[in-house]
Amino acid sequence: MTDPIVLVLFGARGDLARRMLFPSLYRLAAAGRLPDEYRIIGSGRSSPESIDEFRDSVRDGLADSIDDLDGAVVEKLLSQLRFQSSTDEDGTDLAAEVRQAQDELGDAVQTLIYLSVPPAAMRPMIEMLGREGLAGNARLIVEKPFGTDLDSARELAATTASVSDEDHVYRIDHFLGKEAVQNILALRFANGLIEPAWDREHIESVQIDVPEDLALEGRGSFYESTGCFRDMVSTHLCQVLGFVAMEPPATLDATALRDAKARVFEQMRPLDPARVVFGQYDGYREDDDVADDSEVETFVALEAFVDNDRWRDVPFYLRTGKALAANRRTVTLTFRNPRPELFPGATPARDQLVLDLTGTPAATVELNVKQPGPELTLTTVSSELRLIPGDDEDNGLDAYERLLLDAVDGDQTLFARGDEVDRLWQVCQPVLDAPPRVQSYQKGSWGPDAAVALPGPGGWRLPDA
Repeated sequence: MTDPIVLVLFGARGDLARRMLFPSLYRLAAAGRLPDEYRIIGSGRSSPESIDEFRDSVRDGLADSIDDLDGAVVEKLLSQLRFQSSTDEDGTDLAAEVRQAQDELGDAVQTLIYLSVPPAAMRPMIEMLGREGLAGNARLIVEKPFGTDLDSARELAATTASVSDEDHVYRIDHFLGKEAVQNILALRFANGLIEPAWDREHIESVQIDVPEDLALEGRGSFYESTGCFRDMVSTHLCQVLGFVAMEPPATLDATALRDAKARVFEQMRPLDPARVVFGQYDGYREDDDVADDSEVETFVALEAFVDNDRWRDVPFYLRTGKALAANRRTVTLTFRNPRPELFPGATPARDQLVLDLTGTPAATVELNVKQPGPELTLTTVSSELRLIPGDDEDNGLDAYERLLLDAVDGDQTLFARGDEVDRLWQVCQPVLDAPPRVQSYQKGSWGPDAAVALPGPGGWRLPDA
């Protein structure tokens, strides 16, 4: 990589930049994955008191996130930082700062603009970029949610299209940057043991389960404007569903892979509000930024279907929420029992393949085997598989690290495309039009009773059997 870059980072003093973006940029720099020459221009409505204050705050964030910092790498990164305030009404000074950096780095420079701003600010900020001539050939990296419903998503898409081409837009969903999520593709399409059984003839149900044990203390204002359904379901969980359910793409390039994912979303049945459960944990309304009578959901469980030959009538159960009993990310495929049943006296347990998406890629396989002894009876065994070679465990990239690198390289494979976003809002809109009643649940539980019962007698995989 030789071409220099200018990275404009809106929200540079925010939580996401401190916890994720600057640590990811440091790791890329430490691994030699950034160009030799680059500039990072932070922006926001208000400026720090000085550039030294801004750099010190970034340094403190890196120290909080990363052990054994390389001082030379840190100082090189900080030396490339600038800050220029801007608003959706006035980006003149920012545009001048960007052009100065571009002039310093030469004609081959590539500009990236990372928009980590609240949903209500996204359209006005993109319009400002257009007025100031900053969008042009820049790569626009856009944080979720991509709108708050179908109408607002289409308005945002129209605004974005007025200043940039689709091949310059990078809608970031950090779940797709996770090694374990990408490993779904390798597990499916590179293993003859698995792919032939990945269909409705063999699979009884699929669960995509992303419980979080942390509550929302201090982040209530964000959830009051967004809620769990918009924050997690229309984005992260549906994107994982796309990886699980897609047909084999012709290739693994950006066009073919996203075409395959888009076809899944096109074939998804619009969600039935009667098969959706909203919950709110006890104590949520005590947050200073939350209305005393708030009906915002902090939990969602639902049933979805993909109406095609591979998946017709196979339920996909999605669940996520805050202040739950565990912090996990799993995909569970439950297989049908073979026919006829040959073992008298007991119905075999359903085989399961459980993919752990939390950290290092891993899978658990549950199978029926013979119970030791004189009788031909069954018992269940569970075996965990590491899905990464031991020697390579430290070579994986964090999600934001991977996605930032891809944006620098101009690779859109792991970013959401406009047609995907539009279709997912079509799928989700019935729930927004007729939202289910919000039910309370205790902190540290698995959500409302109605959600626990949603998958029927088989129940949820989590908590682990």
